[in-house]
Amino acid sequence: QVQLVESGGGLVQAGGSLRLSCAASGRTFGSYSMGWFRQAPGKERDFVSYIDWNGGTTYYTNSVKGRFTVSRDNAKNTAYLQMNSLKPEDTALYYCAALRGGNIYDFRSYGYWGQGTQVTVSS
Repeated sequence: QVQLVESGGGLVQAGGSLRLSCAASGRTFGSYSMGWFRQAPGKERDFVSYIDWNGGTTYYTNSVKGRFTVSRDNAKNTAYLQMNSLKPEDTALYYCAALRGGNIYDFRSYGYWGQGTQVTVSS
């Protein structure tokens, strides 16, 4: 089992940057592939990015490619999402999650979730 806590969200102007962190408890963090999702009010929880257990494979949704970078430090039990060139449409509650199995783009494949951190981008 792993517990996840996100941090690093906030209010930023369009074009700005934020770095989200996802701190995990437990000694099994390094065995989990991780995903980042976001959910805007009234919308579904959407896939943002994925990183496998050792950081060797990453995926991004098209709208964030070239702007967001996912990484992890297993020694620190932490995953990161560096977000640059932020746009108002990036505004959402951002979640990290540990993959349980299945389709990495589907939030239902993830078994452990953090509480989320709010990102608000003003125009």
